[in-house]
Amino acid sequence: MDQTQTALMASSIHPGTFIVCTYFVAWAIYARNHNVLDLPVESLTHVLYAFANLDPEGRVVLGDSWADTDKHYEDDSWNDSGTNLYGNFKRLGLLKKANRHLKVSLSIGGWTWSTNFAGVAACPHKRATFVKTSIELMNNLGLDGLDIDWEYPKTEEDAENYVSLLRELRQGLNQYAAEKGDPNPYLLTGAMPCGETNYSLLRLREMNRYMDTFYLMAYDLAGSWSDVAGHQSNLYGGEVNIHKAIQHYLCQGIPSHKIVMGMPIYGRAFQNTNGIGHPFEGIGQGTWEQGVYDYKVLPFPGAVEYYDSECVSSYSYDPVKRELITYDTPLVVDRKSEYIAHNHLGGAMFWESSADHKAEPGRALINNVSNTLRRHAPLDSTLNHLDYPTSIYDNVRAGF
Repeated sequence: MDQTQTALMASSIHPGTFIVCTYFVAWAIYARNHNVLDLPVESLTHVLYAFANLDPEGRVVLGDSWADTDKHYEDDSWNDSGTNLYGNFKRLGLLKKANRHLKVSLSIGGWTWSTNFAGVAACPHKRATFVKTSIELMNNLGLDGLDIDWEYPKTEEDAENYVSLLRELRQGLNQYAAEKGDPNPYLLTGAMPCGETNYSLLRLREMNRYMDTFYLMAYDLAGSWSDVAGHQSNLYGGEVNIHKAIQHYLCQGIPSHKIVMGMPIYGRAFQNTNGIGHPFEGIGQGTWEQGVYDYKVLPFPGAVEYYDSECVSSYSYDPVKRELITYDTPLVVDRKSEYIAHNHLGGAMFWESSADHKAEPGRALINNVSNTLRRHAPLDSTLNHLDYPTSIYDNVRAGF
């Protein structure tokens, strides 16, 4: 059996069940005061930890060592013997141990840290370094897989090299599992574009041989770069929409159960506008970055929330401030979940967990999607991994 055939068999995705996944961002533990143990694990099957960086030589490195591996929480001892893992990854390990259905992957790249992908993917030696160091991190931290967030390949050569990187990663993950005697394969997933310019370039049929899940970044379809105020995550309507992107992935041979629809837990603002389709001036201060507001603070006082049934999208509008904010509401994610179930897609993904509602459970988007999908089929309950005998950390080797 050749390596391609092996790769095709090495899938941890089970058709007939749904994924509910969220990104957890390392920086959430600071001003956002959102920690790993705040994750709604009863509604989740997968967590993507954002982000690891890659240097120009292909070495994959953690982005914030204090948050990721060093921070001692209240119940962490300062007197442990040996070398032990702390920080967010210890908390994730404990969460995995208590919730065997929860899988955690390390996401590499992101918008800020995608700079070196093209150069690394183009060089066999650098790709080998990428594979080696990313799997070492996965092993040492006690994780279940790797998530590639390359934003974005720009040329045909990039697209071809992306396939080479995925192929070698899949081979490395299969070899890692075989050396451990582990029959449960490790995940290889990717954050995938919903803009036609970006997704039409990708060699999706070839990528499909090696990837378990295609997490579609089905948001940021409109924003500060737009000519007019628009929906940022509309299922239908307009030149750019989620349905159109999904149809492309399907037409390129991606099985429906491998396609997971991303949803935003934030809103994008347009100021001094008369509404959807109208010009705007300014995007507002935002919660943490300009023009972007946490979903949990929306809608603002004085704003009215609207649902567009044709586009399956929602927004709030303040006629006095003339401010429009586009974001998903519980009604929208319910309709999107019905679309996922009807079209036999793999499930839902969220960016990112810190912005979801806590005070009003009925408005919590992750819980709403989980509840809707469960009406159609069970959530994925594939067991996670807890056995890492060669980790550099004593507590990881001991199973947390």
